[in-house]
Amino acid sequence: MSEQIEGRNAVLEAFRSGKCVDKLFILDGCQDGPVRTIAREARKTDTIINYVSKERLDQLSETHAHQGVIALVAAHVYYSIDDILEEAASRGEAPLIVICDELSDPHNLGAILRSAECAGAHGVIIPKRRSVGLTATVAKASAGAVEYMKVARVTNINTAIAELKDKGVWVFGTAAEGSIPMYKADLTVPAIVIGNEGEGLSQLVRKNCDVMVSIPMKGKISSLNASAAASILLYEAVRQRIG
Repeated sequence: MSEQIEGRNAVLEAFRSGKCVDKLFILDGCQDGPVRTIAREARKTDTIINYVSKERLDQLSETHAHQGVIALVAAHVYYSIDDILEEAASRGEAPLIVICDELSDPHNLGAILRSAECAGAHGVIIPKRRSVGLTATVAKASAGAVEYMKVARVTNINTAIAELKDKGVWVFGTAAEGSIPMYKADLTVPAIVIGNEGEGLSQLVRKNCDVMVSIPMKGKISSLNASAAASILLYEAVRQRIG
């Protein structure tokens, strides 16, 4: 499970021991030596640093002895895109990947991990910024899938999309106004991109997808929850791959 580490020595040791820190909170305006050292270690691993008020740190603190620094450590190790592709190759299968474009709800990400694992997907890709990471809530919502599903955390989703396309993976974006219904799309070698809960896919991500697909909607509500959409598309891909 993820953990929250507080205090200067403890946080510094977390970085130096190689722990995967999702986010670092530092007291805004604090510039003394130990805090600068922690910030320097964070930048080496491209950890997101949030400079916040003392009131915010006090709210976050579980020990009430944070000394101006709190680190959130990931619930599980992150992998690379190459690791995901190697997982597919090791199974003798074409890649089946989910890309999450700035999901903020940990329950959605956890549910997507669960569906992806059940569908036999090889990995899930999330961005480092403006996205929930592998928190304890995500791990719990995944019902254990986080232990089996490779999650890559990338600096730039569009760069990741370009990398996958270069390696023969077709990238399918999802939107209500998608150009073709999912049943007419060839989802046999797909990376399926799921947009965030409020705005959907960003314009640049849409532009970089090979095809935009839609899920047929027959009811009066015009959109699905992100994790439900991911599940439907994953299992359409499974159906097509079975033949």
